[in-house]
Amino acid sequence: MKEKPSLELRPESLDRAPVLKELMARARAHQQAEKKAIAALPPALAEGTRFVSYREGELMLSASNGPKASQIRYRQHELMAELRKCEVFRYVWKLTVKVVPPRFSEVPEAQHRPLSKENARLLREEAGHTKDKRLREVLEKLASHVQD
Repeated sequence: MKEKPSLELRPESLDRAPVLKELMARARAHQQAEKKAIAALPPALAEGTRFVSYREGELMLSASNGPKASQIRYRQHELMAELRKCEVFRYVWKLTVKVVPPRFSEVPEAQHRPLSKENARLLREEAGHTKDKRLREVLEKLASHVQD
């Protein structure tokens, strides 16, 4: 019976898989370029900004929101001048910034605010004048959420 190949990524396994070795080298190069590109940004803009790609002199970044992307576009000339000092980005001539909102955002919990006694009194009063039975029940139920 044939043995199943190991799926572990270890340095010695890269010698047997030249495609994997090339992919890992490209990933390392991308990570280094990202560090250098993000380091050139002011600290307020660096958070929430990601390096997407650098091809043929065009640098592409992604920002988490529109105002941050606008600030990066506004400062693109000074940013490119800073990046040109680095060997990797020596020939950068264009900066593109895309807005990519975070995929998962925390949904705030719904806050239940109790009614004031005055508002509860007004709801009960309105429920007393209503002829519709279901509406009256709903208004009375709302009036029961009184602040203590």
